[in-house]
Amino acid sequence: MADKSSSSTAAAGRVPVVDQPTKIRNVVLVGHSGAGKTTLVEALLVAAGVLTRPGRVEDGTTVSDFDDVEVRQQRSISLALAPLEFEGIKVNLLDAPGYADFVGDLRAGLRAADAALFVASVADGIDGSTRMLWEECARVGMPRAVVLTKLDSQRGDFDALLAECRSAFGSGVAALYLPVRPNPDTPPSGLLGLLSGQVAEYRDGRRQLRTATDAELAAAASARDALLEGIISESEDETLMDRYLAGEPIDEKTVVDDLEKAVARGSFYPVLAACAPQGLGTIEILELITRAFPSPVERPIPPAMSLYGKPEPELRCDPAGPLAAEVVKTTSDPYVGRISLVRVFSGTLRPDSTVHVSGHGMADRGHEDHDVDERIGALSCPLGKTQRPIPQGIAGDIVAIAKLSRAETGDTLSDKDSPLLMSPWEMPEPLLPVAVQAKSKSDEDKLSQSIGRLAAEDPTLRVEMNPETHQLVLWCMGEAHADVVLDRLKNRYGVEVETVPLRVPLRETFASKATGHGRHVKQSGGHGQYGICDIEVEPLPEGSGFEFVDKIFGGAIPKQFIPSVEKGIRAQMERGVVAGYPVVDIRVTLVDGKAHSVDSSDIAFQMAGALALKEAAKSAQMLLLEPVDEVGVLVADEYVGAVMSDLSGRRGRVTGTEPVGQGRTLVRAEVPEIEITRYAIDLRSLSHGTGTFTRKRLRYEPMPPNLAQKVIAEHKEE
Repeated sequence: MADKSSSSTAAAGRVPVVDQPTKIRNVVLVGHSGAGKTTLVEALLVAAGVLTRPGRVEDGTTVSDFDDVEVRQQRSISLALAPLEFEGIKVNLLDAPGYADFVGDLRAGLRAADAALFVASVADGIDGSTRMLWEECARVGMPRAVVLTKLDSQRGDFDALLAECRSAFGSGVAALYLPVRPNPDTPPSGLLGLLSGQVAEYRDGRRQLRTATDAELAAAASARDALLEGIISESEDETLMDRYLAGEPIDEKTVVDDLEKAVARGSFYPVLAACAPQGLGTIEILELITRAFPSPVERPIPPAMSLYGKPEPELRCDPAGPLAAEVVKTTSDPYVGRISLVRVFSGTLRPDSTVHVSGHGMADRGHEDHDVDERIGALSCPLGKTQRPIPQGIAGDIVAIAKLSRAETGDTLSDKDSPLLMSPWEMPEPLLPVAVQAKSKSDEDKLSQSIGRLAAEDPTLRVEMNPETHQLVLWCMGEAHADVVLDRLKNRYGVEVETVPLRVPLRETFASKATGHGRHVKQSGGHGQYGICDIEVEPLPEGSGFEFVDKIFGGAIPKQFIPSVEKGIRAQMERGVVAGYPVVDIRVTLVDGKAHSVDSSDIAFQMAGALALKEAAKSAQMLLLEPVDEVGVLVADEYVGAVMSDLSGRRGRVTGTEPVGQGRTLVRAEVPEIEITRYAIDLRSLSHGTGTFTRKRLRYEPMPPNLAQKVIAEHKEE
């Protein structure tokens, strides 16, 4: 990029307003937790004049106060928007969380943005988690540049991290600027532009340009050659490489133009340097964003369809086109209400208009389907928790809408007369179950509504009321995600819950034949109760269900009461006979019984049938069946042995492994569900944050006798 001295074009606190999509840049900051993304956002806002000093806007609101909950280690946990204006371009900065538990917000940020700043710290280097974040960007074809932060760190090494980036991310990574240090033991005071040969020095928050010395240029010669070769190899001019190799001078403007085109189409990843406390590199980053990153017009729009599934014509980023917008983030405040962060892909959103809200429906996660018209109120441009009113939201922009009562994250907003549904982005599957219960009756009364509000803003949270165990289970992405959910319940909605041990839905069955005698006879004045039956029970193959056979002869039990016996047996099967879990895969044969002409009744024979089944269980060999899941673990090759050993320790059976490229292996196994309730946490620890897994219910298998006896004993104690 060509260097030139720049100053902010936006007064502090001014709301950037644009009328053309070409004047918008939507940029998401991606990087591991602790890389310095939020600090960099603040520095960029200072450089653009939005903040007067880091962490402050004019009214005193802290820009980093994007969410009312921070994980204890100060991880940014929620997608946050920080808009600014630079050289007549509105830049929407989206600060995405870097912690693995909040990958849902990261994917929402990638959906809303058109390019990414990939942030890495020279103090921490590139680890497996950072590589996974890069792959998230690559998966959606996101154009990106790399920013290396914390250059003032004593243990930081810019050159070493640059080499790490090239090794991890490919040859398309090349430095655009190099830090300049007065001496090796001091923090950098400026940046050398490899294309312009100028040094930008930052002093007292201001940037001054000077021509690089011969020594500085000589030291940077190899880095400049690598940059030029990388840019020229991406050029659409096929003669440029031949001219360069022949020693012909290449015009700087030609190189810069090719650089900007390569960055915009996502085939080249320039590396910049930044030291946020002194503002070093902020102007260079803003120049790259406004000149090389694509505008919304240059990026494809997600496909849309009618509500009946019919594909719609391809949308364009046109303010005059049909309205197509998407809720990328929902937050709830007990005082302000629901606030929806919306990316407008086509058309124009206007205050006080009526739009159609269409939802994909994720009933399995506690999200209802949506197909309603709703009136939107004021539009705003958020900065932290400050909502600054704007007149409209045009195609390509990101705006906030207050009090959209029905819209949830992932929903489509469109014209009420021509409703659309945009194809959804992939939501990560929550795999950590947390069973909770209200601490008091008052908490119980508020729990359902509060959980519903949390689910509306967080599509990675799945809410389940298990019909078998009768537990309220919150399926989360990991331990940090669970902590945030529980913290928000308590501090945002005033609902206190406690976690309880998760109950895995087991089954009971007979392993041998047995007979049972059920006698329900009561003669205590007035109308009595009389029902007696004898049954035979035998096991059936897995998945057979329940069979009832009537072999009553001679009217020992009147025909009208035989269904009553079956009903009683079925009811007792649901309640269980040894540990409180449903009984499955048995055949019950009714062989004999007795009735009374006056006192026999439907309820009496129901009770007799239930008692007969319980009696049969006492003399039979009983089995507890546990669910077994098919598990697929995707992990770096170096952790395959540890993962397989760990799965074996969980009573798992490894069924195979297969390489999936990029140094990763998929390990397939069958594992009892009770052994992997906390696997989302354990795998992250085992693989240093790089492993992921999927699970699918496979079948039920007999539980080992020692574990079964423990479960039965606990049930008796209860």
